Amino acid sequence: MYREEFTYFTNGQGLYEITKDVEKAVSSSTLSSGICNLFIQHTSASLIIQENASMDVQKDILNFFNKLAPEGSEYNHNTEGPDDMPAHLKSLLSDTSLSIPVKDNKLDLGTWQGVFLFEHRDGNFKRKVVTTIFD
Repeated sequence: MYREEFTYFTNGQGLYEITKDVEKAVSSSTLSSGICNLFIQHTSASLIIQENASMDVQKDILNFFNKLAPEGSEYNHNTEGPDDMPAHLKSLLSDTSLSIPVKDNKLDLGTWQGVFLFEHRDGNFKRKVVTTIFD
């Protein structure tokens, strides 16, 4: 088993591609095949696998989630501001962990797939992602 933690600094809502960092972790492990598990240690950000070739896809995803969980609605939980509860809902609708196959000591992603940290808050945040690779 191999484990590595990554820290990311986000500056607002959006998709932050982390594929290269995860690929480096996989290549640093001694496992040629197995599973790469990613886990984000937060409730207002998430992880997704999505197309990484077109920025329009990322913009459309962000717009879609903002329509599903808009700011300014009358939420009970608004302790940290108007983006707080919508961020929790967006995280609920996406993933806090991902499992990706490892083949020949590389992520076995499809041609246009990338791994993204999906930030749901408006401000600047420090996010931690734990990567565990095992057979």
